Amino acid sequence: MKKITLFTFITLLVCTSCVTKKKYMIAETGRIAAIASGDSLYGLLSDCRNRGTQMSAQIKNLMQDTTRMGNSIREFQNMLSSNMTQQEKLNALLNQKKNELNERERTINELQAMIKSQNDKVQHLLNSVKDALLGFSSEELTVREKDGKVYVAMSDKLLFQSGSATLDKRGEEALGKLAQVLNRQTDIDVFIEGHTDNKPINTAIFKDNWDLSVLRATSVVRILTKKYDVNPLQIQPSGRGEFMPVADNETVDGRSRNRRTEIIMAPKLDKLFQMLQNSEEIK
Repeated sequence: MKKITLFTFITLLVCTSCVTKKKYMIAETGRIAAIASGDSLYGLLSDCRNRGTQMSAQIKNLMQDTTRMGNSIREFQNMLSSNMTQQEKLNALLNQKKNELNERERTINELQAMIKSQNDKVQHLLNSVKDALLGFSSEELTVREKDGKVYVAMSDKLLFQSGSATLDKRGEEALGKLAQVLNRQTDIDVFIEGHTDNKPINTAIFKDNWDLSVLRATSVVRILTKKYDVNPLQIQPSGRGEFMPVADNETVDGRSRNRRTEIIMAPKLDKLFQMLQNSEEIK
């Protein structure tokens, strides 16, 4: 009986010992696994912290970059706005210059048209005077165009006796034919210039060549205005004396050519002068 009881006790003790060791092994295995898992999790935590630190640094850098980019963008926007304002100013200035250029071109075209018209008038006047004075010789008078004016140079042989300011009939006839042209073309200015040679004159009527040249010019004006009805507002007489010779006064022929009365005709230039003045104001 005792043997059976002892056997049973030993058997139970062995079984109990076996069960405890198994649980211990299981528990030990779990503990080791838990330690390993904890170490792994701690490593992951450290990695996450490091990653978080890196990402925080990256975020800080990105925020700094964003701030710099924002400042740059604002600077570019300001520059763009300034450039647009400057561009608008340049465009406005360009438009102004274009308008000024167009105005200048218009003025130039008008001036060119007016100059052409003046040249046409001068040419027509020249032809008309030549036709009117066709019956007179070159020794009596000459007709030419110079600098936009028509010059009729009448010799003293045609108009006056030597030392006289009284017109001859042949001279009055020439002036009558010229007056026909002047009365048809009232938009021209007429200048009468008396000229002499350099031989001094001193008489009861004329003190010197100035007197003679002036009185000859006024004699021509009186014939044109009184006898042939030329508008006196068109005519201006003057005496040049001996001071504008066209030939050498040392020769007989030269002195003869210098003793002359020049009738200078030119279309009125009032409109052209006004246009030129306006063009100067545009500058």
